[in-house]
Order: sequence, then structure tokens, then C-alpha cells
Amino acid sequence: MSESIPFVRAEGDAFTAGHRHGAARAEALRAFLGDGLCRLNRVMPAEVSLESLRPAIEAYAAEIAAATPDLATEIDGLAEGAGITREQALLLQLRREIMGYQKIPTMGDCTTYARTGPGAVLAQTVDLNGDLDDQIAVLEVARPGSPRRSLVLSFGGLLGYLGINSDGLAVGLNLVLGGDWRPGLPPYLAIRHLLDTASGVDEAVEILRGLRMASSRSLTLCDTEKTVCVEFLADDLRVLDPAENAHTNHFLHPDFLASDELNVFARNSSLQRLKACGSGLAGLPRDAGVEDHFALLSVPPIRVGDTGDIRRERTVAAVVMVPGRGELHVRPGDPSRAATQSFEL
Repeated sequence: MSESIPFVRAEGDAFTAGHRHGAARAEALRAFLGDGLCRLNRVMPAEVSLESLRPAIEAYAAEIAAATPDLATEIDGLAEGAGITREQALLLQLRREIMGYQKIPTMGDCTTYARTGPGAVLAQTVDLNGDLDDQIAVLEVARPGSPRRSLVLSFGGLLGYLGINSDGLAVGLNLVLGGDWRPGLPPYLAIRHLLDTASGVDEAVEILRGLRMASSRSLTLCDTEKTVCVEFLADDLRVLDPAENAHTNHFLHPDFLASDELNVFARNSSLQRLKACGSGLAGLPRDAGVEDHFALLSVPPIRVGDTGDIRRERTVAAVVMVPGRGELHVRPGDPSRAATQSFEL
């Protein structure tokens, strides 16, 4: 991708921020919704409709409003700004939950690593199906009366995916599969909630303990002093806190190993990427630069190539976040072919 990533200043109260986001991305979001219902019907085994999804959407909506009322209001603003319905705006937030477990063999679904200290960094590939590299945007979020600002990487109208805030907290993520997926707070919105409300890793972990998550995930949290991985399975969470860590798509905490539902093909890929990431990270000096981290993220098996099958995950972006400097660096599309685009708080 050679085009500049769309940058949206989603500033103001919750409704205003959502409205600005929706208005800025209106044409793209309406086209995305019109493309097989945000491409769900191009990647799922059975066709769905907005009508068939209505009960699930409303159940999730109630959970979002209870856990994060400001984000519920922001979704309303997104709908009005983009000229779409509230249900459509909610569906954009729930797309991954609607997809559920994908049983087809896959070769990737994000590789993430973090290290703390003077060279604190959180870096990851973003591996998604649905050819979503054309849906990338970066949001700058700010609320009236708060000095905290955030940079958020978004896909297709998401209020959150991954990002960094001005207090020096960076949040990344990995898909892990286990437990029951049910109405709750979608992990992407949970990440945005952390960026809005947490000043560092410890505070973020405490906030996470009070959330009812909709689906299993691993979140990587990093500030200049600490990095942890938080794995979610149903109503349980576990924290792994080495000074330097890497995560792919299988559970790492011993308590969750028996509940892992990753298929054998995806597990093999996950193990290979974790090994390659650990080796590559060990070879990076503490003062490694942003482009050094992108070089690691750009080589197989960490970078997952395009097979031409829209149902298969591939690397649609790579990200390097520097908590101590409030920087979000992105290579959209295939990171081995894309130029770095940089955003700073």
C-alpha cells in the first residue's frame, strides 16, 4: 500500500467523537457494509443478514452500554456521522464476535512482543481475514477535560483495536480460542476502554479484572516500567509478566492449556511464529530502532503471506509502538513491501 493511512481526529464528548469518526469514514464504511455485510458473507460458511443477527446485536449492545456507556454513546455518534443505522454501527464493532471460532485451517492471527525499560516497545503483526488492509485508519482520541489522548489503529469503523495513550500505556492483542463466546464486552472495545482510562500496566490489569469479556483473547500491556500478557478464557483471566515477552495464538498460562481450541494447523503456525519471534527478539539490541523492529515483523513465518483466499488470515499491517515517546508506527498491508507511516501524541 502506498496511500496514506486515513487519520481521524475523534475528539470531543463521546457522541461528537463518534460523529467525527463516522463522517470522516462515511463512504468507506457504507461500502464495507454493502460488501457482503462487512464481508462476513465472504468469509463465513453460512450466510447471515442484519435481521438474523438482530437478537445477538441487541444482547451485545446491552453489555456494551452497561460496561462502557461512553463507548455506547460513541457508537451512536458513529452511526449518525456515517449515515448508517445504530445496528450497522454496532455490527462493525461485533464483526469478530459474530464470526466466532473459525474452523478452517489457517496460518496466522497476529504475532506480538514487548520489552520494557529505556527501550520499551510493543510490536506486532496484524493478521486478519477478509482482506481488511483497505479498512485501516488511525484515530486520535481526546475527551474534554482530560489531558489523556490516544492513538488507535482501527479497521472498518472499530472504536478500538490496538493503540497507545499519552500516559505511556501501549496495548496489543492476539486471538486465542477457548471457552464460550457470549454477549459481553468485545475485546476491541475493552482495549479502547483501557486506553481511555488507564495510566499504566497495573491500573489496566485492575480494570480488566472488572470486565465481562465477550470472547477469549490475550492482551499485551506495556509501559516504560512493565510489560504483561493477560489471557482471557470465559470469566477467568491469567497474567504472565516476564520483563520481555512474545505471544501468538495458543494459550501460554498452564491453567488454560487444556481448554485451548486452536486447530492443529493453526497451532503449528502459532508455535513456529512464537519460536521465530523469540529468537528474533533475542537478537535485537535494547536500543533497536523502529525500522529494526519492522524488519523482524516483515520476515516469514512472522509475516503471513497472502494465499489469495479471503477466508484465510494474512498480515494486513504491522505496528511498532514506543510508550516512552507516544509513538505509533504502522506499515499497512504487507510490511515487507510497505513504507512506515508514523503518528505521534
